[in-house]
Amino acid sequence: MAVEPEGRSWLRAVGIGVAVSIITAAVMLALASTGVSPFPKPPSLAFAEAILGRTLPLPVGLLFHTVYVTFWSVVYVRYFSRRDIWTALGLAAVLWIVILAVFFPIVGWGLAGLSVSPKLIVASFLPHLLFGLLLWGLYRYLPKKAAAHSHRS
Repeated sequence: MAVEPEGRSWLRAVGIGVAVSIITAAVMLALASTGVSPFPKPPSLAFAEAILGRTLPLPVGLLFHTVYVTFWSVVYVRYFSRRDIWTALGLAAVLWIVILAVFFPIVGWGLAGLSVSPKLIVASFLPHLLFGLLLWGLYRYLPKKAAAHSHRS
């Protein structure tokens, strides 16, 4: 598989997305298990249940989370012309607004989660901030070329 200019290969983009997904999910699950999280259930699980119309196990919600985070990570890595920290944080901010204005109403939590608690606004901001920082950091600091491409002919 050829590495494209500036580290934009599909494999690298998907790898960054999966890594960001795992780290953000781990942080959110840790906060939920300690009782710090104000969410009634993980947002990705609530969304999966709303879309599929039935109660689902947590792994299904984690799969939805992974697909969503990986999709946007691939978009950032493959298609954004600027991939600096401000672009990553801008993408995170736009996705946060979409969560507040679209996803929360779909799952029955109201606009910005206000039917549950105003705490959902900040609680949903933090994982998006982490998403933006991780997305930029992994893109910037993970090696752009695989070791297999450095062998001598």
